[in-house]
Amino acid sequence: MDKIKVSIVIPVYNSEDSIGQLVDRLDESLNTDYQLEVVLVNDCSKDNSEQVCTEVARKHKGVVKFFSLAKNVGEHNAVMAGLGQTTGDFAVIMDDDFQNPVSEVVKLVNYAAEQDYDVVYTYYSEKKHHFFRNLGSSFNDWVATFMLKKPKDLYLSSFKLINRFLIDEVIKYDLPFPYIDGLILRTTQNIGKIQVVHEERKAGKSNYTIKKLVSLWLNMFTNFSIMPLRISVIVGFFFAIIGFAFGLYTLVEKFMNPDMPTGYSSMFTAISIFSGIQLMAIGMLGEYLGRMFLSQNKRPQYCIRKKII
Repeated sequence: MDKIKVSIVIPVYNSEDSIGQLVDRLDESLNTDYQLEVVLVNDCSKDNSEQVCTEVARKHKGVVKFFSLAKNVGEHNAVMAGLGQTTGDFAVIMDDDFQNPVSEVVKLVNYAAEQDYDVVYTYYSEKKHHFFRNLGSSFNDWVATFMLKKPKDLYLSSFKLINRFLIDEVIKYDLPFPYIDGLILRTTQNIGKIQVVHEERKAGKSNYTIKKLVSLWLNMFTNFSIMPLRISVIVGFFFAIIGFAFGLYTLVEKFMNPDMPTGYSSMFTAISIFSGIQLMAIGMLGEYLGRMFLSQNKRPQYCIRKKII
């Protein structure tokens, strides 16, 4: 009986001190029971990760595929580049920092092989990320629940496994700002989860910044939901109602008290009414422009400069 083929997709950024050891341990732990394929995608690292990945690919020839991108495109684009090169029955997406131990990768693969889920997310009893990263993750989780109709009890971990069906569906997306979890949630409801251990980062520091988190949230907003545009319509309608109500109140007060000055009240009423109407109009126009943007923007997700396969 042929072994199940497992692809491990690892976006690499400034990981010269950890990526070699990580691949060694993956090869030792998984290659006995499964046919292993490790896909490394260097996202234009600033350190010596390129050379280290090249040496790793040559050392583990036949197991490791290495792709170097021409410019830094971010984690999700790099993952898309890796998924597009996988040939496994499953793909495990994981970070390059050893916070997810190799033993937990084995646990995740074994669990998925026994189940029939399209995707298996991991969750932690205790996360060892920095406070800022945990805060950003919590906000991202809340927004995904609201915008993408994510199940409330599901944690969108970056450490997850997807099957071949879902891999093929996800890589069909060719717009420039992918959000992997959004692509997964819009494709399937067949979702599993498993608890794993989360450890301290072994080397280097987190590459997440406010800029990257904001970029991730904007990808979620603009690519997978038109809820913000609908909210602008609702807000515009709300202020228009307030303006009309205040205008009616002003007319009644003027009728009851003809000597009452109306300059400020009239100005507030006019601003509220017309600002509300403008927001409604902009929101409706944005609804159409947003749909056109989602369909027509063809900036490439990534450009592969070098590969070793």
